[in-house]
Amino acid sequence: MFSQPILKRTCVLVLTVLASGSLGGPCDLYSTGGTPCIAAHSTTRALYSAYSGSLYQVKRGSDNTTTIIVPLSAGGVANAAAQDTFCASTTCLITIIYDQSGRGNHLTQAPPGGAASGPETNGYDNLASATGAPVTLNGSKAYGVFISPGTGYRNDAASGTATGDSAEGMYAIFDGTHYNGGCCFDYGNAETNNKDTGNGHMEAIYFGDNTIWGTGAGSGPWIMADLENGLFSGQSAAANTADPSITSRFVTAMVKGEPNQWAIRGANAASGSLSTYYSGARPTVSGYNPMSKEGAIILGIGGDNSISAQGTFYEGVMTTGYPTDATEASVQANIVAAKYVAGAMTAGPAFTVGSSVSLRVTTAGYDTRYIAHTGTTVNTQVVTSSSATALKQQASWTVVTGLGNSACYSFESVDTPGSYIRHYNFVLLVNANDGTKQMHEDATFCPIAGLNGQGNSIRSWGYPTRYFRHYANTGYIASNGGVHTFDNIASYNDDVSFVMSTGFA
Repeated sequence: MFSQPILKRTCVLVLTVLASGSLGGPCDLYSTGGTPCIAAHSTTRALYSAYSGSLYQVKRGSDNTTTIIVPLSAGGVANAAAQDTFCASTTCLITIIYDQSGRGNHLTQAPPGGAASGPETNGYDNLASATGAPVTLNGSKAYGVFISPGTGYRNDAASGTATGDSAEGMYAIFDGTHYNGGCCFDYGNAETNNKDTGNGHMEAIYFGDNTIWGTGAGSGPWIMADLENGLFSGQSAAANTADPSITSRFVTAMVKGEPNQWAIRGANAASGSLSTYYSGARPTVSGYNPMSKEGAIILGIGGDNSISAQGTFYEGVMTTGYPTDATEASVQANIVAAKYVAGAMTAGPAFTVGSSVSLRVTTAGYDTRYIAHTGTTVNTQVVTSSSATALKQQASWTVVTGLGNSACYSFESVDTPGSYIRHYNFVLLVNANDGTKQMHEDATFCPIAGLNGQGNSIRSWGYPTRYFRHYANTGYIASNGGVHTFDNIASYNDDVSFVMSTGFA
């Protein structure tokens, strides 16, 4: 007499667990829905419940050795502590993002393409900092992939990806506050020769506020689809008012396509359910129906290696077949259950907003010098308590909340109020705040514990592979090795470490 009520309660429990995704990762859910993953990339967690293999590889700047980061347990969050130990007192880059699907569709440093060659000497794109995008998932620390302009990953020989007009689906989780209007911050299907081969040769998720082609409602950023030679928010290369500007810190972005049908869907990745921003026929412009997808996989760049975009990627997959809305809803529930939360951007000796500070060089033979400025030029100068008042002011900086990211800081000139240290072409300058998004981002820095064990190293928020550095007594944001003279690896840790003290003025 009790069997039916118990059965009902059991069914409700099973359905609830399935809806939360706790019985499987996103790719388990896609497989159950009949559209299995053919690529699964994440530096934050396993995307299959049984996966315990490689998530990503990092290379450290001190000796160029590498290590592979795996989940803490099968189906779990990445072992960020292993990365932190490996990268202690040096810089680290993400060299490989492994494919968890078993097909070997790993993402590596993108080669040059039709639009651009990367800034490295071999023409390849830059690699991302391993520490530029800290997060927590259910309280466990992890790192995303922070894409600065010039950074990109690719696989031109992927297995199982959709080609021609074949059906596919994809999702990615992005930082909804990190974007620009450059072309093109994409994740998905692209050309195999790194060149623009025509309309319909791509099908990738785009995120940003580019307005050259299609747009959504408001001022952006928007989730759109890069279908090559057009960012589409709907059927035409125009504004789709049903495609909203994104306001959430973490965003789930989805694109899927099949013959003469495609859709854009999105959601707050931390709460709530998916919304459909477009679902309908392919664009009417020639070349998009049927599609001519080629099957390469890109991250952070356009199909022809356009490299001017920025954004942050945490996880994403590509499927074979056109996922149902119900399958995608279960994936979104799984993403929400992962509980993404922004991590700490700063570490080491704490900076206090509103205080005046001076920053002393720690390199032997130069340690009586402080970060100062002469006009707009940031330099180092010898400063003491008996120095002239003008020099003391030039070597003093008011700490303010980061103009481009409130989790970090900006440094206002004491002797030129309203002007801030910012980077331009990797050179440090003191410029007036013109209120632009670019100025705000260029003037935002995230101090961490000094790489040489003294004071702080001051990382650029927008280019987290680069730190404040004095080189020939001039200020730069420098990487640990690179094409510029000021990227020289000699004495790098010392040159990027500064001891903070109360400002001279």
